[in-house]
Amino acid sequence: MSRKRRIFDIDMPSVEEIPEVKLTDRELGRRGPMASAISENAEALKARRETEDAIRAENDRLAHELVRLRKEGLVTERIPLGEIFADKLTRDRAPGEDAELEELKASIRDIGLSNPIRVEPRADGGYELVQGMRRLSAYRALLADTEDARFAEIPAAIQPSDDLADSYRRMVDENLIRKDISFAEMAQLARAYVEDPVNACPEVDKAVALLFKSASYTKRSYIRAFAELLMRLGPVLAHAPAIPRNLGVELKRRMDTDADLARVIREALRAAPARTAEEEVAILRRCLGATPEETLPVGKVAGPARKARTTFDVAHGTRVAKCAASVGRVELKTDVDFSNMDRVALERAVAAFLAALDET
Repeated sequence: MSRKRRIFDIDMPSVEEIPEVKLTDRELGRRGPMASAISENAEALKARRETEDAIRAENDRLAHELVRLRKEGLVTERIPLGEIFADKLTRDRAPGEDAELEELKASIRDIGLSNPIRVEPRADGGYELVQGMRRLSAYRALLADTEDARFAEIPAAIQPSDDLADSYRRMVDENLIRKDISFAEMAQLARAYVEDPVNACPEVDKAVALLFKSASYTKRSYIRAFAELLMRLGPVLAHAPAIPRNLGVELKRRMDTDADLARVIREALRAAPARTAEEEVAILRRCLGATPEETLPVGKVAGPARKARTTFDVAHGTRVAKCAASVGRVELKTDVDFSNMDRVALERAVAAFLAALDET
């Protein structure tokens, strides 16, 4: 039995009769020009904000780092000489001509300042010198000599204002490594510290212990002895920095047991008003009644009186040698490695040097 197929007639419109429908960009998954521009601008603004935030964070970090470095005195700035004062601290260098200042000036003029001075801010907007009196003096001398604007400002590390005692310690500790600072200069600084009522330090022993804490016990005892010597002899000493260590210590020890010795020394020094440093030391030795060897520990040989060095440069071809001459000593600094030279040749050179000196 066969099944009948049912056929339905569907009335389909013609293609021309079907209306045209356009889908929007949103329905097609695409953005229009305006939407794209807005989206791109938003992304650019977001990226810019992120960049600005990163820059701001880095600037904040650098600002905090700068503040930290300033507090530690590790930031160097060029400060006009006229804004720097040296009123707060009594300096430990004796007044008078500095024989090595010319050498320092020459070095600064040729290669600049390798070690900045150290200052602290003042209430009036200026700066107080803590370390670097010789460097500051050299800059002032160079400016006066040359009128060169590059010497009108000096590199300086700025540190926060210290307690007065700490400022003295900074100055003293830097100068303890100086080979030319004398016990008389250090003793005078200790006495000046006591005499300044601001420091509230009535005893020299305490001043020496505070200022020269970094020095050895033996060195501090020498400084105390010289401080006592300066107190007893007073301004009659014209060349106190020239007094050798052992002579000064022995003078103090002898005056402890001989009450009349200080008077004898003062009268002998006043009788020679135009004396040199060497003559003053000789007078002190005579008043002590001792030969140079008697004021020295056993096994030590007395040296001549302390004297400022003479420094100069000697040009030889393309090489320049720095020379320093003092009593019984000549120093020569150049870029030659003398340890690798032939010993015989070196001995001949020294012999020729000595022979040339004999001819002068």
